[in-house]
Amino acid sequence: MTRSRRHVLHAVAAAALSSLAFGALAQDAWPAKPIRIVVPYAAGGSTDQLARAIQKPMEDFLKQTVIVDNKAGAGGTIGTDLVAKAAPDGYTIVFGNSGPNAIVPLMRKIPYDPVKDLRPISVVAFTPMILAVPADSPAKNLKEFVAQARQKDWNFGSVGNGSLSHLTGEHFNALAGLKLTHVPFQGGAPMMTAFGGGHLQAAFVTGLDGAGMLQAGKVKYLAVATPQRTNVVPGLPAIAEEVPGFRSVAWFGVLAPAGVPDPIAAKLHEAVVHAVSRPEVQKMFAERNIEARSTSPQEMAKVIRDEMAQWGEVVKRSNIKME
Repeated sequence: MTRSRRHVLHAVAAAALSSLAFGALAQDAWPAKPIRIVVPYAAGGSTDQLARAIQKPMEDFLKQTVIVDNKAGAGGTIGTDLVAKAAPDGYTIVFGNSGPNAIVPLMRKIPYDPVKDLRPISVVAFTPMILAVPADSPAKNLKEFVAQARQKDWNFGSVGNGSLSHLTGEHFNALAGLKLTHVPFQGGAPMMTAFGGGHLQAAFVTGLDGAGMLQAGKVKYLAVATPQRTNVVPGLPAIAEEVPGFRSVAWFGVLAPAGVPDPIAAKLHEAVVHAVSRPEVQKMFAERNIEARSTSPQEMAKVIRDEMAQWGEVVKRSNIKME
């Protein structure tokens, strides 16, 4: 090998090592500017409330400003797409949930691949869907509800066509042998208002959606959609006791653009785990019938895959489509 060629190779190797060292230093210094958590729904909703609950604890852990940025629209897919296409530097992440990350992609074409374009960081919370009925419903328990619904022309509300609450109702129809008519609304607030006005016979709600009306005595909970009874919503039977095999549990969590480097993804994961473990976060979630629980990125990826498989069958069976 000539002396000049050796010189060139040494120079290339030195440049490569320098580049790696610079990258390592840059990641060690991360975060060097504010981090934006995109919430793909309007301010004040369930997803927004949970994202804001972990905002301050994440700031404390990362010693950097964390901003919650609401980018609502198209069932959560507008804000999620924004993050999927963001620079993979960890400064733009999304507070996702079952909808835009597992369910909506089953029913219509979206501008991102929920599996390939986003990197799971950690689940933040799980919340079972709860069968709610008006306070004056003639059904006093789950068994009575199923028996009476088979004989009457009852309906069920949802927070929107193609939402988890919609799919849960259709899944319930199929497994319980019912024909409850679906009535979609534009979000949880108008759906719960319809309860107060006596326009619905049932709905599957999260603890966040139902809390106000439950406390006001306008709705009552009959059963929870976990496979067994759960302390997350104490005192309620599991729907599966009357309708074997029934399950519907929503999740909320943090995802980043797919190309985020491992060290930054690991630091984000540590920040989320810290936030979820904080007593004030645990208390706030528990008061709303939500389980605060972090996961590994691999566990979160499996949650998404399993959910897509479960609800894919329901979408196909019920021929559910979204515009």
